[in-house]
Amino acid sequence: MSAFGLLAQFLQLFLTVLLAPLLLGWVNQCRAWLQNRQGPGIDQPYRKLRKLFQKDAVIAESASPLFRIVPYILFGAMCLAAAIVPSLATDLGFSEAADAIALVGIFALARIFMSLAAMDIGTAFGGMGARREMLVGFLAEPALLMVLFTASLISQSTSLTVIVETLAHRHFGIYPSLAFTGIAFLMVLLAENARIPVDNPASHLELTMIHEAMILEYSARHLALVEWASSIKLFAYVAMGIALFVPWGIAQAADWLGMAFALPILIVKLLVAGFGLAVIETVMAKQRIFRAPEFMGTAFLFGVLGMLVHFLLGA
Repeated sequence: MSAFGLLAQFLQLFLTVLLAPLLLGWVNQCRAWLQNRQGPGIDQPYRKLRKLFQKDAVIAESASPLFRIVPYILFGAMCLAAAIVPSLATDLGFSEAADAIALVGIFALARIFMSLAAMDIGTAFGGMGARREMLVGFLAEPALLMVLFTASLISQSTSLTVIVETLAHRHFGIYPSLAFTGIAFLMVLLAENARIPVDNPASHLELTMIHEAMILEYSARHLALVEWASSIKLFAYVAMGIALFVPWGIAQAADWLGMAFALPILIVKLLVAGFGLAVIETVMAKQRIFRAPEFMGTAFLFGVLGMLVHFLLGA
């Protein structure tokens, strides 16, 4: 690993952990503006995390050690996933050890542990949320793989670094394969991050919750780590979308000047993506959980169409 790659890796990971709650706060603030509300402010996630870290944890007597360590596993897995996705530069040390398929595996590993922790206490809502989460993940992972396979066929590699370098140097244009996979990726992003229309992150109605139902028994530092990991996951997915569909501005290997310009460009992209996500959640309503298979089936279909278009048209 080069000195530039080492610096880029740690800087990207530090910025991801630092800016992830800010991105979530920006989405919530934009959604409040669009709904003619004042909103709590974009720094509300930071205040919430600080408040939770200062409290004492309350753990059920029936909780096993797994319940206690899952928040740390979840937080570490999301940090590792965010470190693999090139958001600032392509010369990253972790990119040599993991590719896009391994990234999907990391998300799946975190989901499995979160579901096990939700069922560990034995409450009805925890088990219900875990089953729903596994259903959504079971349907979302194939669609995400189709998106990544299409990009890997274009770049002839499953490495996200190679994919970014290949797509960034292509002529600007609307490619039908990437257009179809872009729609599929957006639908997967909404489902995997518990956003409308699959789930409502602001809801506390137990019968409709998915993600929130799994973390009802967590409190204090454990809940803070889970919430922080959720914001990092959203940041990682947005960064993945930027790397796949708008990779321009990401610094190349050993380009110190390019890395200096990559940070403000990344912030602008995150602001635009956060506002777009808020618009989607404002104009759409949450659908019934029984419609989730149809929603994710449509995402998988768009991913397959993107791959077929690339095979047939080469575009």
